[in-house]
Amino acid sequence: MTRTAAREIAVRLCFGQSENPQDPDTILGEIFDEEYYASLAKEDEIFALYPDEVQLDYIGRIIRGVSEHGAELDGYIEKYAVGWKFGRISRTAVAILKTAMYEILYMPDVPDKAAINEAVELAKRYEEPVTVPFINGVLGSFSRNEVSE
Repeated sequence: MTRTAAREIAVRLCFGQSENPQDPDTILGEIFDEEYYASLAKEDEIFALYPDEVQLDYIGRIIRGVSEHGAELDGYIEKYAVGWKFGRISRTAVAILKTAMYEILYMPDVPDKAAINEAVELAKRYEEPVTVPFINGVLGSFSRNEVSE
């Protein structure tokens, strides 16, 4: 499994967390039960390969981190989504933004540009075309203004 696929799974789990808040470890335990995970592969190709330990760790860090820092990340989205009310932003876009922002702030092993580029690519797959530059703009402004190099 690639980091890109692991990131997509993390975004989907963050989306699910916004729909049905649960303890991150409970979510991770349920999703990554090998039998259950195999059943997901029948419905969606993203689940075709079971993550290795490195990818499981990465997904876990994202899910736990976004859960722990959710209010902080929401605040950044509100701050940088100029002209948009938080409630107008799709939950998918919010999950993509939170994942990338968490990576930028708390995962030094993920280059900022990679987090932004991957978020844009995910937006292209899951969002309307007008949302893609919005996500790119929010993350670009966020990265320039909030991250000290």
